[in-house]
Amino acid sequence: MTKFCTFASGSTGNAALLSSGNTHILIDMGISCRRICQSLKNLGLTPEELSAILITHEHNDHIAGLATYIKKYQTPIIATSATARQLVYRIAAIEKQVQCVEWGESCEIGDIRVRVLESSHDCTGSCAFRIETPHGTLGYITDTGYIPDDTARALMGAKFLVLESNHDTEMLRSGPYPYYLKDRVLGARGHLSNDVAATFAVDSAKAGTKTIVLAHLSRENNTPGLALNTVGRWLETADYEGRLIAAPANEMSEIFLLE
Repeated sequence: MTKFCTFASGSTGNAALLSSGNTHILIDMGISCRRICQSLKNLGLTPEELSAILITHEHNDHIAGLATYIKKYQTPIIATSATARQLVYRIAAIEKQVQCVEWGESCEIGDIRVRVLESSHDCTGSCAFRIETPHGTLGYITDTGYIPDDTARALMGAKFLVLESNHDTEMLRSGPYPYYLKDRVLGARGHLSNDVAATFAVDSAKAGTKTIVLAHLSRENNTPGLALNTVGRWLETADYEGRLIAAPANEMSEIFLLE
């Protein structure tokens, strides 16, 4: 049985855990080391049991806990070389733990195979993941202005899909953000809107996806209800009978099972 849950998912911090047998992989560490350790403890785990940490990119809401964490624990950290350079620049001594895997390449972690995929965000080397477990494939993509074709093909039909649904376009356009920030979010190196997420969710559902978790919802430009409503309406057109959930912003999600 493979288990997945988010520790946090939103504008202020992101982290998630995938477990299969004795293999435990953390995806991002955008919350404090203390919260990471407490979340692991809630699941009956310790940091020493983590097999690896996957980093999508170097923005603070994805790496905030790393500087403190590496002072105490020696967990391997996997990132693209471009992201690794930023981590080394920002966090002393982290180079000893970083392992580089580039877009299109894969690595084996216990009984899990991770393929690193291209995403499009306002930093160099950001990535998504296709994670193959003994109980099915999990796709993970957040922080991207669009989904590149090769990445879309790799994620399409994953049994379990974690998909950014960051903002409602009209809410963003009429909201308090300054123009330059609105332009950034809406751009090709920004974030996926509810409607763009919905179109990909429909295609992936038709290809076999059974569970969709909407992630990285903006605190200012979206609500869980709005995201679920928008994506849910589109999924109805595909006669989707699987689950659709919005990941909580600042607390642990339920534990999802791939079996």
